[in-house]
Amino acid sequence: MPVARKNSERSWTYADYLTWPDDERWEIIDGVAYAMSPAPGRQHQKIFGELFGELRNYLKKKSCEVYAAPFDVRFSERQGLTDEKIETVVQPDILVVCDKSKLDERGCNGAPDLIVEISSPSTGRNDLTLKFDLYQQYGVKEYWIVHPEQQTVMVFKIGDDGMYGKPERYAGDDKVSVPLLGELVIDLAEVFAE
Repeated sequence: MPVARKNSERSWTYADYLTWPDDERWEIIDGVAYAMSPAPGRQHQKIFGELFGELRNYLKKKSCEVYAAPFDVRFSERQGLTDEKIETVVQPDILVVCDKSKLDERGCNGAPDLIVEISSPSTGRNDLTLKFDLYQQYGVKEYWIVHPEQQTVMVFKIGDDGMYGKPERYAGDDKVSVPLLGELVIDLAEVFAE
């Protein structure tokens, strides 16, 4: 599980985050910092490359844009907060943003439309709890959790009530339709191929 950097005196902010060494990867969720280590393994990177490639190729010359970690996504209750007031910044494995007004030179300020996290033994708990709650709270329309060992994907979609419903589950050689982005279909047989 990621190591948490806690401070009982105060919460960490995006301003603090910007001062930390570039060779260390951290995320801050509600003022608590989490180290993003160790580096992802080979299987994680292969799946990441396949999914990112599918999204990038499909979105060429379309209005939505795809980004890959490390890429900061800042969440806050109100727009226009200073760096000292933003207490949540994450680096999802893959994200898609369709509202370009959320993009700036430092990343994304607000909820992406789609987030993909490729789970590992060190991040799995946070992906299913902290990040699930965070992405639901801020209205990420689709949240995918990919489990490399099981070769499964869980797709959570936000409902009219602002909550994620029961996940759509895919495995092995299933095909995942992504109507959020149009007619995209991702073949998991290619994503998980050895």
